Amino acid sequence: ATHHGELVVTDLSEEFKETVKHLRDFQLSEEELKQAEKAEKKAKKQEAKALKAKLKNGEKETPKPCVYVLDFKGDISASETTALREEISAIINVAKADDEVLLRLESPGGVVHGYGLAASQLARLKQKGIKLTVAVDKVAASGGYMMACVADKIVSAPFAIIGSIGVVAQIPNIHRLLKKHDVMTAGEFKRTVTVLGENTEKGKQKFQAELEETHQLFKQFVAQNRPHLDVDKVATGEHWFGQQALELQLVDELATSDDIILEKMKDKSVLSVKYKVKKPLLQKIGKQAEESIEGIIHRNLTKNGQNFIQ
Repeated sequence: ATHHGELVVTDLSEEFKETVKHLRDFQLSEEELKQAEKAEKKAKKQEAKALKAKLKNGEKETPKPCVYVLDFKGDISASETTALREEISAIINVAKADDEVLLRLESPGGVVHGYGLAASQLARLKQKGIKLTVAVDKVAASGGYMMACVADKIVSAPFAIIGSIGVVAQIPNIHRLLKKHDVMTAGEFKRTVTVLGENTEKGKQKFQAELEETHQLFKQFVAQNRPHLDVDKVATGEHWFGQQALELQLVDELATSDDIILEKMKDKSVLSVKYKVKKPLLQKIGKQAEESIEGIIHRNLTKNGQNFIQ
């Protein structure tokens, strides 16, 4: 399906200034507020005058470096990758040498191919030499950590959940209930394990080997992106809180995304970039219903034998 959407850019620096101003103004008396507004108008007038003089002399205003803030909330299938692709494509086309990207990431993981593509989208930034920081306030586990490890720097909140470098697949089997039905397959490993058919020992062994292979690929990916990490020590499927993850070098720093943004605002422009797909009303209602039954979707996916990075 063709996606018709738009890129929504919000100046977080300006938003923050307005919030601070509102709080400051609330604490001033009426006379103090008048004086503050007067001083503000005067300062803006002087800034405009100085800029006009610069332009008249043929000088160009040097723009501040920019931090592009992206958000990724990962579901089972990493469906926000569609928006992430558009956001990254736009940034790659406008980013200057000193610009960087901050990704606020929240994901407990999901299907291998979905998160593999999401991680590949982030790798495009690295290929273009654009610095990437990933901030984890709540959780970046399994497929979520696969995405995070692409970053130049991973920053975690002290109690965020990090890690879970492992692979799991759940396959229910109802062969005994369906013995009357014939299910034909061709090829020795056409179905290593199946929902409907009888699971043989050979099939189970082949399926286990495929899981092990996927786990090895996951470990290799993490090792390539974080070469200083002792991958064998952390690729046990366990997860850790931020403080423990820092000691294990799964992350580089402890802080919240808010801390990072406030720090960047001191000398950089901070812009939120979101790609929003325009959806008809019926589709919006359908999406809400879909989100409310995510557990059912999860069970359906596992019935189809998809591997989950967990």
